[in-house]
Amino acid sequence: MAGSPSPTPRPVLAALTPDTPLGRSGLVPPAMARRLARMGLLSVRDLLFHLPRRYDDFTRPVTLGWLRDHEPEGPVSATVTVLDLVVETTWRRGIQRTVARLRDASGEGEAIWFGRRFVERRLAPGAVVLLSGKVRRRGWLPQFTSPEFGPADAESLHAGRIVPVYRLTEGVSASWLRRAIRRALDLVGADYPEYLPAQLLRDEAGPLPSIGAALEAAHYPDDFAARDRALDRLVSDELLGLQIGMVSRDRQRRRAVGAPVLTSDERTEEAIAVVERVIEAQVAARRVADGGSGAAGIEPVRLTPDQRRAVEAIRADLAAGRPMMRLLQGDVGSGKTAIAALTLAFMADAGRQGALLAPTDLLARQHAATLARFLEPLGHAVTLLTGSLRAAERKAALARLGSPLGHGLDGRSEGLVAVGTHALVEEAVAFADLGLAVVDEQHRFGVAQREALGAKGASPHVLLMTATPIPQTLGRILHADLDVSDLRTPPAGRLPIKTGIRRTDQLVWREEGVPGTFPLLLREVAAGHRGFVVVPLVEEDEASTARSADATAERLAADLPGIGIDFGITVEARIGVVHGQMHARERDAVMERFRAGEVNVLVGTTVIEVGVDVPEATVMIILDADRFGLAQLHQLRGRVGRGGHESYCVLVSDAYETDDIARARLDAIVATQDGFELAEKDLELRREGELLGLTQSGLPPLRVATLSDPRHQRRSVAARAVAETLVDEDGALRPDLDGLARELTGGWLAGVGAGDVLPAPGATDDA
Repeated sequence: MAGSPSPTPRPVLAALTPDTPLGRSGLVPPAMARRLARMGLLSVRDLLFHLPRRYDDFTRPVTLGWLRDHEPEGPVSATVTVLDLVVETTWRRGIQRTVARLRDASGEGEAIWFGRRFVERRLAPGAVVLLSGKVRRRGWLPQFTSPEFGPADAESLHAGRIVPVYRLTEGVSASWLRRAIRRALDLVGADYPEYLPAQLLRDEAGPLPSIGAALEAAHYPDDFAARDRALDRLVSDELLGLQIGMVSRDRQRRRAVGAPVLTSDERTEEAIAVVERVIEAQVAARRVADGGSGAAGIEPVRLTPDQRRAVEAIRADLAAGRPMMRLLQGDVGSGKTAIAALTLAFMADAGRQGALLAPTDLLARQHAATLARFLEPLGHAVTLLTGSLRAAERKAALARLGSPLGHGLDGRSEGLVAVGTHALVEEAVAFADLGLAVVDEQHRFGVAQREALGAKGASPHVLLMTATPIPQTLGRILHADLDVSDLRTPPAGRLPIKTGIRRTDQLVWREEGVPGTFPLLLREVAAGHRGFVVVPLVEEDEASTARSADATAERLAADLPGIGIDFGITVEARIGVVHGQMHARERDAVMERFRAGEVNVLVGTTVIEVGVDVPEATVMIILDADRFGLAQLHQLRGRVGRGGHESYCVLVSDAYETDDIARARLDAIVATQDGFELAEKDLELRREGELLGLTQSGLPPLRVATLSDPRHQRRSVAARAVAETLVDEDGALRPDLDGLARELTGGWLAGVGAGDVLPAPGATDDA
């Protein structure tokens, strides 16, 4: 049998259960248990639920004669006789190579292995073996490359059947992992305790297999029909576990008591009027900065219908007597901050504290300044708390939060509204009476951080905000434990961003006589505006076509002056660089210089995706745009076009004409600037993998279910109904709910509910 040598049999614990840690199970040696732990496989249950990522079908062996005339695309198997073996060491790299000459009734062939010293011990001339693997032709001779093999007359885990292919990690071979899982199935799988009541072991297609039978068929199916039915069971279980968690969270929230009850709406319209006047003043100020006439000719600013509906929903939530848990989603510039300001004002008017959590120091400072403009006219000062405050400033901020004043010396409340970064959730921070937690770009915070802020108060209301919408079809699944408000109406007066696709060779000249991308950048900078140049990687990689931020900045510094001369554009390009490897304070300092105009061309990675509001930024150039996802492209484009100036987004891609997926993605960005439409488009483009906004729910890629699959979406709807019955009703259908949820989520899901599932450790593909 091929693969790594089997470990010396170890004594298996007599009371082996799904919960038994692998390191103490006797199933695997301690060293292998440590390697499996890198993949998140800690218990026997984890090993059993480490399902194949694909299957190789070796149920129909071919002949060497057939292989001589055909080139199969995938792996195949063949029963052959070994004529002889040649073992040699390659002179270039010193790697042992074993070559076996093969024959069957139809012809000859060969197999070759590199660095597999066990091959010569397990193969001998005259042996009849079943080979399985990839084949190429060497001249007229078919050649197997590193195939699995075993005696032709013995049952094999690696050949002559449907063979599972798993994700691996360094030091764990495919054949070794197959044997380990086979042993776990033999010792535990068949007797795996059934955790679903009999009433749930059916779906629209009929009876579902028991959990033990499903695990067996998922790993080692007799045929693909059995595999599919096994996966139906496991998908249903996974989605039921997810929905039980969401329903439980939703019911717990709705039963919670102690949340602030705000019934008075006397100042609602006053607060809205103040917010509208502040926005109107900002528009006028930008006009003046552009040499315009200020407020003259500006139509009065009013909240959009979507914003009005969101305010009404939030007012109803705050008056309901249970903690609000609302998600506010909308594109960059759709007015989420104005809604947050109003919600904080409602809470402060009632004498209760509210806090806004932002992902970066710079964004927290920007929010604090914006909220101060909204809230100070209403009598509420804003307290800022970030890690960069000096000791005296931090001490004063903590004192205000611990002992807020209804009215300070200047008549304003002090300490009722706080804005900060992760510093807000530190243990030393104590709120006197936190009634509202607002989390901006909520997907950028871990579950523990979001919950830590909520734990600063007794059943506080929670408002989550995101600029990354999720497809509506998935929203019904992932946001089942939240109330959702969508801001779809773009703010009045915002111009669409002109978006186009260019090749690298069009950066200087688009075509003969027509200026390209960099002259556009220089023209905008010369007009007093600013531009971004975004790259996908930080470090140069010879195997990648991506540009590094540092190297790109150096090239721009060298090339832009000459380009300016060629096109008659007189301007100094003051270039700054930001990327994820910089210290946060250093990065924020560069961003602040860009906001202030000291830097007018900012080169960076996607760290600028969440950054300061720079109304003067009018150009976004994204190099190697095909290497970004739709969500990133849309968020990056949203960094420009905020100041009423005509703005541009240039997607630079040399893969556009040759890569169908890249072309479809970039065409989608050009076609629409609506994040909700792009979310649906991403769902259409990518039936597998990560979707636009999927991670903002806190949910990692599931191990069995694929939420972009319409069949699994239908199963999730059915699972939701079952979960509501299990959580809400007593009776024969309700088993031990805690035990059921633990079985459904304890192994292949690390938690339950949107925002409670932890990402699985990284793993590599089975080569």
